[in-house]
Amino acid sequence: MLQRPPAEPGMREEEVDTPALILDLDAFEANLDAMAAFLAPTGTKLRAHAKTHKSPVVALQQMRRGAVGQCVQKVAEAEILAWGGVPDILVSNEVVSPRKLARLAALSTISKVALCADDAAGVALIEQAAEAAGRRMTVLVEIDVGAGRCGVPPGPEAVALAQRIAGSPHLVFGGLQAYHGRAQHIRSPEGRAEAIGSAVEQTRRTVEQLRQQGLDCAIVGGAGTGTFRHEATSGVFTEIQAGSYAFMDADYAANEDAPPFRHALFLLSQVMSTPKPALAVLDAGHKAAPTDSGFPRVWQRPGLRYAGASDEHGNLVVEGGQRPDLGEKLRLVPAHCDPTIDRYDWFVGVRNGRVECLWPIAARGAMA
Repeated sequence: MLQRPPAEPGMREEEVDTPALILDLDAFEANLDAMAAFLAPTGTKLRAHAKTHKSPVVALQQMRRGAVGQCVQKVAEAEILAWGGVPDILVSNEVVSPRKLARLAALSTISKVALCADDAAGVALIEQAAEAAGRRMTVLVEIDVGAGRCGVPPGPEAVALAQRIAGSPHLVFGGLQAYHGRAQHIRSPEGRAEAIGSAVEQTRRTVEQLRQQGLDCAIVGGAGTGTFRHEATSGVFTEIQAGSYAFMDADYAANEDAPPFRHALFLLSQVMSTPKPALAVLDAGHKAAPTDSGFPRVWQRPGLRYAGASDEHGNLVVEGGQRPDLGEKLRLVPAHCDPTIDRYDWFVGVRNGRVECLWPIAARGAMA
């Protein structure tokens, strides 16, 4: 159920109802511009990952700055983006449900759609859906370059799967998906460079082996906010799939040599209780701020630390600063932006202390 907006345009930020997602529009736009400026001389394109923002509004702003399209993880996300006017979508994930594949085939009548496969049986299922819909569907081979998740091994097995796709009258071989998720939050820059160096070399060899068999890769995609600089300058990757860069959460900021982006996404919360001199309680607990990557950080209030949560309460410990007043509203930097955004219906866009816009998070909860 879409909740009523927590704010109205023109309202001061301190009047916004809580908990709410605040989007600092100046920082957000600076992040989009920074990524576009970095990628421009590399020749590598941005296919931003919409699993982070889940919003056609954000997607179209990224595409106005040169992004070639969007990635999603779920068919429902693809549908909502396509219905919202996004013309080029990659499901950077495997889809094996016949019903979901039928939905993707139908969606391809209004948007360019591709998906990934890492198994011949999965390719057969995609082929059946494409034939039934009278469409040709584009399929990328996902290779495991170190994430230890989905993906066929690079090299001969990937080439064989690509040949299976290319040999089908109902499918088009679209290239390689080579995302190294585990590398994104390796804290040391040397560790990230080593991990991605290996991923790049495995991908390079696979691309060359495909060429030897007469198969070109229109897309070689991967990378995230933590490593995009390596893939973009590798000479191997053609598309970068970063998503969190637009918002910049606390976990990415904890990387050494952190990504060059500003914190743009905040959770606005209100002090609901001040039961002790060194304790304040916020109205944002586990349900408001996921803690899979740790607790959120209090923004620009030295001496205050978010130290614990229950369902609807977040405990702030006062460690030398001034305890906030009852009713005071504070910005928190989410530890992990993706699951945080998925809990809200609206981005509240703020500039110079006032609400400028409200953007629906249209694909919130889109898991099917």
